[in-house]
Amino acid sequence: MTYERIVVLGGGTAGWMTAAALATGLKGKTVELVESEDIGTVGVGEATFPSIRAYHQILGISEADFLRATNGTFKLGIKFRDWRVRGEDYYHTFGDFGQLSGAEALWGQYRRHVNAGLATFGEQCLPTVMAMHDRFCAPGKDAAGFNYAYHFDASLYARFLRDHAMARGVRRTEGKVVDVARRPDGGVASLTLHDGRVIKGDLFIDCSGFASLLLGRTLGEPFVDFSRWLPVDRAWAVPSARVGEGLTPYTRATALSAGWAWRIPLQDRTGNGHVFSTRFIDEDAAREELLRQLDGEPLAEPRLLRFTTGHRARFWSHNVVGIGLATGFLEPLESTSIYLVQVGVGRLMTLLQRGGTVPEALIDAYNTGLVRQFERIRDFILLHYCLTARRDTPFWNAMAATELPETLAYKLHAWRQTGALHQYDEEGFDGHSWLAIHAGMHHWPERSDPTHAQIPLEKSLEWVRERQQQLAGAVASVSTHEEYLAHILGR
Repeated sequence: MTYERIVVLGGGTAGWMTAAALATGLKGKTVELVESEDIGTVGVGEATFPSIRAYHQILGISEADFLRATNGTFKLGIKFRDWRVRGEDYYHTFGDFGQLSGAEALWGQYRRHVNAGLATFGEQCLPTVMAMHDRFCAPGKDAAGFNYAYHFDASLYARFLRDHAMARGVRRTEGKVVDVARRPDGGVASLTLHDGRVIKGDLFIDCSGFASLLLGRTLGEPFVDFSRWLPVDRAWAVPSARVGEGLTPYTRATALSAGWAWRIPLQDRTGNGHVFSTRFIDEDAAREELLRQLDGEPLAEPRLLRFTTGHRARFWSHNVVGIGLATGFLEPLESTSIYLVQVGVGRLMTLLQRGGTVPEALIDAYNTGLVRQFERIRDFILLHYCLTARRDTPFWNAMAATELPETLAYKLHAWRQTGALHQYDEEGFDGHSWLAIHAGMHHWPERSDPTHAQIPLEKSLEWVRERQQQLAGAVASVSTHEEYLAHILGR
């Protein structure tokens, strides 16, 4: 069987990202998206990962048009506040620290001068210095040194992609699914809507959010629970008024008593949320904790989201492929929700563009790859928690004492013993990202690499100071984030 008729169930960011990609990359196929205005969509994260830029380029989306349509801003990374100890912060930005191993590893030379009064190690990274001063510019054509992503209104983004997809032939059907008919082989044959219409398809893409109507509810695909490592299970979300003159080019993640709060700057408002664990705080107390730390007045009543961290055992089962929240959820600490949508869509497109039915062996590889993606990102998120020195609440005590997955435990062992930033396959974050968290949490190897001593001590200090001065000088001439955004938008 070939996949001539593809049905996407569910709109929102995941559904319309999928539909837009299918319409762009699969000419001649029928793509129909079924969604109901009566069913709300979940936009947990309005912050993204740099890979979204490649997705836009493939679809031919203008950056300026996208930013105008979504109240978008630029994102250089994330500022973490109070994660190691109260009153301390650090940045994870989309930049690099030069060589990561050998005599010229910048972090190794920096560590040789712990008593020299150097600035934080993060200031050896160009986008971090820009973020610290609320400045922004796009990288040069060679994209050397750093990358960037966006903040935007998730609901407006879905609407923007809907228009883009429908202009390229995607058919939108309004309706609520009340029944799912199965095929003899166990797959899905059709969807029945509330008004009796029947939607048939060869391949069904489940973008129905946490409901997981096809992959979870209909096919019964088991759920792999990550809550033993990541116990957060609720999030309050609320917009607030913009305050102050500056527009920060980064997301802010502030550690609270039983979780953390996000702050996402948009053109017209600020997005806020509190991700927390009900094992350590009740919903009402978490709501009040969020409202107390807002910069501006709340613009709506906070909305509560319930979830379990983890993923479906398989992402592709029979003729159903799950994308987005229908497949699983990882807390939005590193803005990976939309990234995981993009990974799933990208791999799906690669297989569908082969033509014909996708062999079981390739479906197995698709599932294995996405499971590993979830596990690798789980480990990276857990890294932020397990290195904490906080012992001021039961939640932080529990997180510091968490028994780690073997994959993360090995990475930490390799770093502590040898300074190696070990990378598995299917990594979502490279060595520079891991180094940013290690450095920000003051987590350094227990013994020095002897190759670092090959560079004379005085020359080493001069090199580190010179790089810091060069970056500071370069950033001083860069426009503010607000000025750059106004220029791009033609204001």
